[in-house]
Amino acid sequence: MTLAIDWPQGEITRIPYALYTDPGVFDREMTRIFAGPGWAYVGLEAEIPSPGDFKTTFVGNRPVVVTRDESGDVCVFPNRCAHRGVKFCRQEYGHTRHFVCPYHQWSYDLQGRLRGVPFIRGVKQQGGMPADFERADHGLPPLVVTTRHGVVFASFDARVPALEQYLGESNLAYFDRVFDGRALTVLGYSRQLIPGNWKLMFENIKDPYHASLLHVFLVSFGLFRADQPSAVKMDDTGAHSLLISRRGEQKRSDATSDIANLREDLVLEDARLLDPVKEFAGDATVVMQTIWPNLIVQQQSNTLALRQLRPRSPLEFELHWTFFGYADDDAAMTKRRLRQANLMSAAGLVSADDSEIIKLAQDGVSRFRDDAAVLLMGGRDVQDTDHMITEGAIRAFYRHYRKVMEV
Repeated sequence: MTLAIDWPQGEITRIPYALYTDPGVFDREMTRIFAGPGWAYVGLEAEIPSPGDFKTTFVGNRPVVVTRDESGDVCVFPNRCAHRGVKFCRQEYGHTRHFVCPYHQWSYDLQGRLRGVPFIRGVKQQGGMPADFERADHGLPPLVVTTRHGVVFASFDARVPALEQYLGESNLAYFDRVFDGRALTVLGYSRQLIPGNWKLMFENIKDPYHASLLHVFLVSFGLFRADQPSAVKMDDTGAHSLLISRRGEQKRSDATSDIANLREDLVLEDARLLDPVKEFAGDATVVMQTIWPNLIVQQQSNTLALRQLRPRSPLEFELHWTFFGYADDDAAMTKRRLRQANLMSAAGLVSADDSEIIKLAQDGVSRFRDDAAVLLMGGRDVQDTDHMITEGAIRAFYRHYRKVMEV
């Protein structure tokens, strides 16, 4: 299929607005990116701790079921009956011995194998399945599954490389910094429907340029500013990236002179909202990691979260937040994580800015399909930097995107 997109070969500093609105582009993304040889985040092992536990989620726009089978292994398979394609599991979380399709009662075990077919031999020697029908031939095709330190990834494509190779050295190191082998515990969920293209959210997290301008709360209280020690790191493909920063002081400088509504005299009614304690190696207080194609790993002070992208159409996506901690956290740390989660969530003091700006971005690009975005901040390259005045990680993302999509 040829996409009618005016995008000169190799160009990554101008991004056609049609990529955010074209249904043909979206369909190709669901096939090439989300059903291609990549690892998609599908959940935490802590969400399905016992055999028989399950959760439902999406890889791209395809519904899947994540289970813990009788042997304790994690399995992932499509949430659609092999008979007529019915989405058979309607619970978000649960516990079961088997799944039954509500239409014709075909049943599947925890590995997605077909176990029961009503009237398989007919009734009173009439009807039924052909003599050569084998249940083993009509199970749900399993996705490839891998786990690392309690995080579950799945892929529709068996050609996917090992997760360690997939992430690359820098991203693997920062992934293991948060997921260090300690048992995880889920603290809560938040989710939202954002009227924008899913790529706008990935761009947003790869864009430190906006973070010290749009998010006045972060700047006002020194949580994330352009003049702080920082870095942008990418893997060799450009698919994944890291924004790393260290908290600074609450004072005006050259980095804040362009922020008209910055207030230096703001004081929180409850200072505990910004009362972090050091718990990770190194001096970074903020690490935002994007993992192609659907995961954001967030460490902002002591609040930890996974954000999963679930595209619905070219014009909207769901953002699912999973807030977590460690099983050995004491009560004070758990309360600290939950309190700081008020910064980063669907209605967070900071994250609400992103939801609104993505909606405004979609409003703009949808009406000027033939125009293009400009990504020149920090130059034209895709190299790692030791500052945040760059759009290099977004350029790297689109370099990889072009290769996978063959646009």
